[in-house]
Amino acid sequence: MSTITIYTKSTCPYCHAAKDLLRKKGAEYDEISLDGDRAEQMKMAARTGGRSTVPQIFIGDKHIGGCDDLYDLDADGKLDELLAA
Repeated sequence: MSTITIYTKSTCPYCHAAKDLLRKKGAEYDEISLDGDRAEQMKMAARTGGRSTVPQIFIGDKHIGGCDDLYDLDADGKLDELLAA
């Protein structure tokens, strides 16, 4: 299974929804909380090409995007194959 990294903030409902989907899929993930961590926010922005919203999700080295992007992949039947890679 691919390594999953998700950048989050504790008060973000989209972060909770994305993590819920990943848990339903049985996928383990590394969560990086950006709560009050400006340096980590800057690292995330650099890694995502300037995006500053959360969640930002990576499966392996592939940037998936945010919560809607994750759910769209699932609806298209493509999320399971990415998780299995």
